[in-house]
Amino acid sequence: MKPISYQLYSSRNYLPLADTFTMLGKLGYRQVEGFEGLFTEGTDIGMFKTELDAKGLHMATCHFGLDTVREQPDKVISYAKALNTEVVFIPAVPPHQRVKNAAGWEALGKTLAEIGKPLQDAGLKFGWHNHAFEFAAIDSELLPLELILTGDDSLLLELDLAWCVVGKQNPLTWIERYADRLISAHIKDLAPEGECVSEDGWADVGYGNLDWPVLMKALNNTALQYRVVEHDNPNDHQRFASRSIETVKSITENLA
Repeated sequence: MKPISYQLYSSRNYLPLADTFTMLGKLGYRQVEGFEGLFTEGTDIGMFKTELDAKGLHMATCHFGLDTVREQPDKVISYAKALNTEVVFIPAVPPHQRVKNAAGWEALGKTLAEIGKPLQDAGLKFGWHNHAFEFAAIDSELLPLELILTGDDSLLLELDLAWCVVGKQNPLTWIERYADRLISAHIKDLAPEGECVSEDGWADVGYGNLDWPVLMKALNNTALQYRVVEHDNPNDHQRFASRSIETVKSITENLA
């Protein structure tokens, strides 16, 4: 069974980070996904990796902002190489850059192809992570996510299944459409309407509305290499981490 990963953004409000690493290691996680906010100018990347290694964790994937990848590719490459990170994803663009027309989204795809090349030349894989805004109706038969991915066939996809649902989409449609480019998935759940209000409507994996046995079976028929559990605002990150890994393990074992 491929390792189950944990998006560290889920624990951004729980410090120190070393305690989170300890918790994740004890729960059986072997991979984590980083995000740019973890790395300040004073971050000792060597020590960061040592702390991960000590808990049996590997930062296999990481999110960096578009501007950072475009303006500081050497920094991104250096961090990724020091951490043995394999894939870098750009997770979004800020609201003021979310254009309303097909030409703008197609241009973003071309920009991603251009700025991703130095990372790819350095041996890293590079891709895009969706939210819900990529499913907004525009002046095209194609949706923004499709237009972004026309930028280059080497641009990979980390599909956030819950954000698909927020965007009024069936995740299965997108799993099947980009099966050969879907290298990672965010395993994230949505609570029934009116529940988990203090957690912004997100749920622990397996405790919400998404049909995980069906979704995970579909994911098995793709190029998927990373399964990353995430919760955008858990009241208790240990509860979320524990419940979610148990859900994924149980379903995976039943599908074997």
